[in-house]
Amino acid sequence: MRKQKILVIRFSSIGDIVLTTPVVRALATQLENTEVHYCTKKQYASLVEHNPYIHKVHLLDKNLNDLVSQLKEENFDHIIDLHRNLRTRLIKLRLGIKSTSFDKLNREKWLMVNFQIDRLPNRHIVDRYMNTVKPLGVKTDALGLDYFIPDKDEVEMDWLPESHRKGYVAYAIGAQHNTKKLPLDRMIELCDKINKPIVLLGGPEDADTGEKIVDFFQRTDISAPYEEKLLELNKKAEIFNACGKFNLNQSASLVRQASHVFTHDTGLMHIAAAFKKQIFSIWGNTIPMFGMYPYRTKFTVFEVQGLKCRPCSKIGHSQCPKGHFKCMKNIVFDFYLP
Repeated sequence: MRKQKILVIRFSSIGDIVLTTPVVRALATQLENTEVHYCTKKQYASLVEHNPYIHKVHLLDKNLNDLVSQLKEENFDHIIDLHRNLRTRLIKLRLGIKSTSFDKLNREKWLMVNFQIDRLPNRHIVDRYMNTVKPLGVKTDALGLDYFIPDKDEVEMDWLPESHRKGYVAYAIGAQHNTKKLPLDRMIELCDKINKPIVLLGGPEDADTGEKIVDFFQRTDISAPYEEKLLELNKKAEIFNACGKFNLNQSASLVRQASHVFTHDTGLMHIAAAFKKQIFSIWGNTIPMFGMYPYRTKFTVFEVQGLKCRPCSKIGHSQCPKGHFKCMKNIVFDFYLP
């Protein structure tokens, strides 16, 4: 008997792809005699190629025609379009099979961004993703997000400084847009408040910021006379800058082994949720109401509510459009770590 083949499409980005994993798992575990295939951009292959619920991964490199030709050979029965853009429309049109598409709520987000008119549903984006598979008789389970790290990318504790080998807090300092990141002085303030060994996570583009944070807390010959006083004040913040030093799966391994995770609204936040970490999520120009807060894990939100200019974008900007950046500068860090 021929197996049913279902294609799930989500081209980008890190967090959005991780948020599709409950859909993939539900399809694979609830439908009998079914293969689940996944289509994404080549640069995001590592996010899905180790997922045991995915039978085969199809990658968009540069040529959409090549991808379509590859997909036609599979004779899919159904497409689950979780991206819904021009390219996915072309794929669905050219394959000519049944499909279900994700509602991106662009109109509702536009109203919220431009007029602060709230027409957004009080539902997490994962639950909205799951609407696309309801016609197939698939239901949401209670298992949360998935993230699978290959053995070769598991980070050993002895790869870290000795100060971090007995435990650390992870802080993901990166984000796709500057208005989703704390300014440097507030990052330093947060690290001081955490007051534990901290691993900074991010890409190569975040390495310079990480080094500036390290420099602030660096103990040198000049600071030696103050060391005893710092110990009296119980100052324990020791910073290891891992930004750009590890690939994504290795960074995920560091997240998995952390005691707590602090993060901006970025992909590592959702990877942390997949590992059921306790998350402290920091929100600037974007808002949790868009439905992308940590899923099925314990979390605390840091944000400035009541700003008339927030949200100023559904994605982000290179700099604050108003120039004051109050959404990040005025955040109060109210938390306690045992």
